[in-house]
Amino acid sequence: MAEQSPDASVLEFDYVIVGAGSAGCLLANRLSQSHRVLVLEAGGVDDWRWIHIPVGYLYCIGNPRTDWCYHTQPDPGLNYRSLGYPRGRVLGGSSSINGMLYLRGQAADYDRWAEEGCAGWSWNEVLPLFKDVEDHHLGASEFHGGSGTLRVESQRLSWDVLDAFRDAAAQAGIPRTPDFNRGDNFGCNYFEVTQRRGVRWSAAQAFLRPAMGRGNLTVMTGAQVERIEFSGRRALGVALVHQGQRVRARARRELILAAGSIGSPQILQVSGVGPAERLRQLGIPLVLDLPGVGENLQDHLQLRMIFKLQGARTLNTLANSLWGKAWMGLQYLASRSGPLSMAPSQLGAFARSDDGRVRPNVEFHVQPLSLDKFGEPLHTFPAMTAAPCNLQPTSRGYVRVTSPNVSDHPDILCNYLQTPEDRAVAADALRLTRRIMTQSAMARYQPQEYLPGDAIQTQQDLEAAASQIGTTIFHPVGTCKMGVDPLAVVDPELRVRGLEGLRVVDASIMPRITSGNTNGPTIMIAEKGARMILETAGQKA
Repeated sequence: MAEQSPDASVLEFDYVIVGAGSAGCLLANRLSQSHRVLVLEAGGVDDWRWIHIPVGYLYCIGNPRTDWCYHTQPDPGLNYRSLGYPRGRVLGGSSSINGMLYLRGQAADYDRWAEEGCAGWSWNEVLPLFKDVEDHHLGASEFHGGSGTLRVESQRLSWDVLDAFRDAAAQAGIPRTPDFNRGDNFGCNYFEVTQRRGVRWSAAQAFLRPAMGRGNLTVMTGAQVERIEFSGRRALGVALVHQGQRVRARARRELILAAGSIGSPQILQVSGVGPAERLRQLGIPLVLDLPGVGENLQDHLQLRMIFKLQGARTLNTLANSLWGKAWMGLQYLASRSGPLSMAPSQLGAFARSDDGRVRPNVEFHVQPLSLDKFGEPLHTFPAMTAAPCNLQPTSRGYVRVTSPNVSDHPDILCNYLQTPEDRAVAADALRLTRRIMTQSAMARYQPQEYLPGDAIQTQQDLEAAASQIGTTIFHPVGTCKMGVDPLAVVDPELRVRGLEGLRVVDASIMPRITSGNTNGPTIMIAEKGARMILETAGQKA
């Protein structure tokens, strides 16, 4: 059932899900098979064409129609720069505006979760969940699923300059790999993407739309949750505003927060669940002192290295030509291929920043284009960007509310590059990128380092350059971490510790960030969460 206006001020459902993003869409699908479910999405319907054309992320990010348009606090690790921090504000959430890259991370990520007290979350236990939701273009195999509804395909274009980088990576000791998603992602190749025949395949398309016809599923867009309502320490439901009217939604079984790594801790905090002293200072009545709410923020910092090229066909030259723009449009209209079907990054590589690493700790996003910063015009000269990022950062930030009003954006501070290890990895990653670019496979393009510039050589200067060119790759996680330690917000069943009838099921529960892009793991978390919720209800998923 599509968007509805409530006739009464109190609505009752078995489950109330806050957020129709990557996790919320899957939860809605699974739980509504046997229960009455309400999904509350603060954003709008995903009916804008640029959501579905892959290159449309350029128009969706930074647009209040589809993006919460958060900004970080001035970050000391980035020379006190503030960054735009996109989060999806539409059905499908960030899966409707993201880069569409499908990556699971490494087996060791999940095994470490389990070793640190998150029973049931090891690689061997979560791999079947990844497979069950997936509709992989090569069909079912040892590592992939072929009967799910999350479509994963190869990209529908290639670039000679990216092929050359892949060959150069092999010469530098990073071999070509056929698959990044088998537990060990070491290697280089084109990314696979969540698309179907050149069209973005968001969580809304994969999970929510197939369930929309069910009479026991209600989806309300433009529904801003103001706070959770409690009776003692039991969550009863939420108070919200919908179409200018105040509404209360009650959950007979459970309330589920799936509002993401910014939204979920924010809702908890304004509802009185979080660090006691900070909430008291803001005049928020305390329900439960839970100091980890909003802490443990982790993100992947990318270092955008730009290289000018000679004799290379790149998107810079195409996009700055009227004929090039016309050709790109016609190619997409004719075959849903070409640059308009591009993910923001096409080629990837996973490598070790130094020989002492046991597993890959750096991911490259390689693009046949360059620009000063996201949202600005492409450069007029032929160029490519090779952006390494630290997959396993040790720096931690936070999300902290600034008022009792959920409409006021919280303070977001990532605290990038705050540890000696993170600064060392950044410098080593810049050196590794240079080593790849100087291999013979790239020689025909005569690459010249444009940013940060090859005059920067010393350890101190490289670390300073990382602070200057580093930027988010949009992977916030961890702010309602799962675990058994004092900062854990949810237990391994994703139940909020110390409360009843309330779970968090989204990327915020990751105790440590996964070694790759985070949308695939978020969907897996939702699948596991749905099964645990149904098991509690006495049913099999």
